[in-house]
Amino acid sequence: MINGTLYGIGVGPGDPELITLKAVNILRRVDVVFAAASTKNSHSLAVNIASSHLKEGTPVVRLGFPMTRDKNTLNTAWEENAHKVMIPLKEGKDAAMITLGDPMTYSTFGYIMHTIKEKYPDVPVKVVPGITSYQAGAAAAGHVLAEAEESFTVISGALGAQKLKEIIAHTDNVVILKVYKNYKEIIDTLNHLDLAAGSVLISRCGLDGEEVIRDLKEGLDIVPPYLSLLLIRKNREI
Repeated sequence: MINGTLYGIGVGPGDPELITLKAVNILRRVDVVFAAASTKNSHSLAVNIASSHLKEGTPVVRLGFPMTRDKNTLNTAWEENAHKVMIPLKEGKDAAMITLGDPMTYSTFGYIMHTIKEKYPDVPVKVVPGITSYQAGAAAAGHVLAEAEESFTVISGALGAQKLKEIIAHTDNVVILKVYKNYKEIIDTLNHLDLAAGSVLISRCGLDGEEVIRDLKEGLDIVPPYLSLLLIRKNREI
């Protein structure tokens, strides 16, 4: 039997209208849908977005991933979940793994894709790009990410402001994702680098409770929502 195709599908940043037509068309015909979820959380925004586009009776399987940085634990989770994804594929069924934003940008799908390509090289894998949170955030804030000969760099704030310190001299503009946990440290660093005035915090972009905060002196002691990011311009006059 010929293996089915695995589609990695980005469903956008959260606004259900920002899913692409290509993603919708594929979701309407796949036989099973997989979605990554924290082992501590049963809610999935990606599933909520995709559910209205699935044909009736399409099973949705949640793949549990532990919230840890332990490499051995993560490797075990990737292999176990890749095995679950392979079950319908080996039966000749097509499957989709959905993710918020884009599958190739800070996505669990990337780890699953690498694992499947390594262990099951004959399985076809196709990727459908999605609109990222920082693209939607820039649009919501009217904040230009880059123009002319400018560069911009996307980094994670999951481990604090160290990456910002490392790259700030080598780029014109910065996007920091996952800022909620280390927000105070990141803002202190922005102030130290004299970048706070050119920065914007966007939270829950495209969802109920969306906030665009341009005065970063507000709420310094408040942890922003999980779905939050910072857009930083070094040249604040533009």
